Amino acid sequence: MTIRMIESAEKSLSARRKAAPPRTEPASAALPLDQVVVGDCIELMNSLPPESVDLIFADPPYNLQLGGELTRPDNSQVSAVTEDWDKFASFSAYDEFTRAWLAAARRILKPEGAIWVIGSYHNIFRVGAAIQDLGYWILNDVVWNKSNPMPNFKGTRLANAHETLIWAARSRGQKRYTFNYDALKTANDDVQMRSDWWTLPICSGGERVKGEDGRKAHPTQKPEALLHRILVGTTQPGDVVLDPFFGTGTTGAVARLLDRRFIGFERDAEYAGFARRRIEAVRPVDRADLEVQASRKSDPRVPFGALVEHGLVRPGDRLYCPQNRHVARVRVDGSLANGDATGSIHRMGAYVQNAPACNGWTFWHYKSDQGLAPIDLLRRKFRSQMGL
Repeated sequence: MTIRMIESAEKSLSARRKAAPPRTEPASAALPLDQVVVGDCIELMNSLPPESVDLIFADPPYNLQLGGELTRPDNSQVSAVTEDWDKFASFSAYDEFTRAWLAAARRILKPEGAIWVIGSYHNIFRVGAAIQDLGYWILNDVVWNKSNPMPNFKGTRLANAHETLIWAARSRGQKRYTFNYDALKTANDDVQMRSDWWTLPICSGGERVKGEDGRKAHPTQKPEALLHRILVGTTQPGDVVLDPFFGTGTTGAVARLLDRRFIGFERDAEYAGFARRRIEAVRPVDRADLEVQASRKSDPRVPFGALVEHGLVRPGDRLYCPQNRHVARVRVDGSLANGDATGSIHRMGAYVQNAPACNGWTFWHYKSDQGLAPIDLLRRKFRSQMGL
């Protein structure tokens, strides 16, 4: 093993350690982990240690501004959001509330943390403006297209068939945040996950939490499938997930299922009681089944020259394009030569194709016992041998 290879391995290990900083036990010890706490979410968040939470999922009041009772064509009453917690005196009052809880949330997010906020057309645009004004950095807005939305019974508007989620990093200059890209791609049958989510119905059936009278306990309970996708895609096992508007505990139930730690703040004691009983009944997934498809972007960088130094590729070896139309010769420093042109595996891949760019790891192939194989396989072998 050469000195350059040892230094490269040490740098890669150092980079991995920086990419996954150790948890801060003092802050974690002060958190009410896996608890549902009754109280005002702003006061409770302000009581937590700063930079102590990995992810926040928030389903705040929508401020629906309903003008009266909703009825179906048969004059039966529609169960809508009529609770006092969704009523605000004015838009300015709602904005003041929104900025207060978002500021408290940002203070407790870790430097690599992120937030998800869900809302409807009544409030999400006001929430989005506050998010940007307070220093968050929006990563995506996601449209949750409900497969079974409630119709517009009056026939005066389009049926409200979607809600919007905002996914934002704690700050604009943030270098890292958790995004399990390959896990979501795998869940979507190896197709990149898009920002329009179609396969998630509204909460109904056995999942709906109901009171002793048989009626739904909470008017806006979110489906567990929605939180499953969010937590699998943007957290890791053991992460601390806080929900400041806990309701009947969907976030906590899914967090417990997926081995995430949760903190639930809920000002309604009855909702909190439903949430506790619901979460206690959850059977967590076995640890062996919590692993997800790892992203190659998180792998330590390996230069092609390291493969030459290690003897996985020898100077003078030939590399080929997938169709076997272009050939390049490997040189001692890891560069390739094609006629009079020379350069890196990426530059030469682009050169022979007359293309602006190229991923040389997947373009160039070597001759194996089974035929042509991408040199990326050699890179994986190198990582395995080096313990990366």
